[in-house]
Amino acid sequence: MSVLTAEAPARGTQRYQLDPGVGRLTPAESAARGKTARAEVPRASHAMFDPPPDRPDPIGLLEEQGKSRVPELVPVRYGRMMVSPFTYYRGAALPMASDLARTPVSGLAVQACGDAHLSNFGLFGSAERRLVFDVNDFDETLPGPWEWDVKRLAASLEVAARGNGFAGKQRREIVAAAVASYRQAMRSFAGMTNLAVWYAHMDMDQMRAQFDAQLRPQQRKAVDKGLAKARTRDSMEELAKLCHAVDGQSRIIADPPLLVPIEDLVPNKTDRATLEAWFGSLIGKYRRTLETDRRFLLDEFRFADLARKVVGVGSVGTRCWILLMLGRDDADPLFLQVKEAEASVLSRFVGASKYANQGQRVVAGQRLMQASSDIFLGWQRVEEGLDGKQRDFYVRQLRDWKFSVDIETMIPRGMRLYGEVCGWTLARAHARSGDRIAIASYLGGADVFDRAITEFAAAYADQNERDHEALVAAVASGRIAAEPDL
Repeated sequence: MSVLTAEAPARGTQRYQLDPGVGRLTPAESAARGKTARAEVPRASHAMFDPPPDRPDPIGLLEEQGKSRVPELVPVRYGRMMVSPFTYYRGAALPMASDLARTPVSGLAVQACGDAHLSNFGLFGSAERRLVFDVNDFDETLPGPWEWDVKRLAASLEVAARGNGFAGKQRREIVAAAVASYRQAMRSFAGMTNLAVWYAHMDMDQMRAQFDAQLRPQQRKAVDKGLAKARTRDSMEELAKLCHAVDGQSRIIADPPLLVPIEDLVPNKTDRATLEAWFGSLIGKYRRTLETDRRFLLDEFRFADLARKVVGVGSVGTRCWILLMLGRDDADPLFLQVKEAEASVLSRFVGASKYANQGQRVVAGQRLMQASSDIFLGWQRVEEGLDGKQRDFYVRQLRDWKFSVDIETMIPRGMRLYGEVCGWTLARAHARSGDRIAIASYLGGADVFDRAITEFAAAYADQNERDHEALVAAVASGRIAAEPDL
């Protein structure tokens, strides 16, 4: 087990793999493993963030990412990231991964999210039609250090709290509470059976029962309103919002550059027919990655229309399409999102994925970390895409009761509660794949780790502000072009 201090040079690529032998260790052996890691990498060492003089230029890293993306959309990405330090943070997973590669690690691997900031958690509908809360973005997932996910979550809370104008004491309490929630949850999972951990989830009934006493009346009303809204966010809502009737058929409405229908991208009817056939082939192959019953369900829908869509902040510029599928009639829609999957930003620091197909990497990681995943979640590789290059994609529903909390309108108490839920959820996701007993033993019962990560989060938020300023300066100097959303 190696120790990496903040002063040490960045490690060479170390491939992290999930340990299938963890289940063969006794609880006592796993606990000893965690205490050994704690002795070699003290919990207090995680407070350190001391970037070296040769720290990679974060704008250069973003430019490097942009080379593989749709050229006309890259300025939109920069435009979104310029809005605030928090929006910059959301798009800067690669620069932070580069920074985290120089921080201490315990050597205990989990299936890491790779981009576990607080906006990548949210509500969605399970197959059993429960509203569940979980991690909901896995573009960067890969086996890696559990600490990196915790640090990305903690720093995102500090950055968001600064953006909302919270006082220093309030920010520290919010971050510390989220980390404590992770630590305490991991210690709880360490005492559970394997099946109990696997079945653990956070649905809205459980969330209300756990946190209802801490909510004020107006907060309860806001939660109830959000839950009611979440249940309306489905394919029928998307049909009404994104489509209109053309010659009696549903067609996706243009909203360039954020949403561009196929007829606007490819005006020539012959070329458009070729493109539609190409997508038909992609869907036909993707269906093989679904379970038998989901294949049967998918086969009951027919292709109706498609468009290129801009999504997220960090993902802007990756190739993303939405497909309108229709079932028994025009009032029976299914929207599928076909999103390009590139190599994880973690891969250059923790090693390449064992999956050759990056879409499969995303799907495998999501299924391992989530308590309940989209029934249409699958993947496919296109050997020769529209630009003549091989591209990997993953597929999921565009909307299925999906709902994200508005971070910018949160008050301190609300953000603290939300951070605690995110901390619990991240611990549950990590406990499914890593040695939960060893991690719990490493964390311990005291708040040493909580205080260290709170200190790290404040230091990294300072760095994030400097990086945001660097992005703004790069746009002002003409080094890069940025466009606001229209």
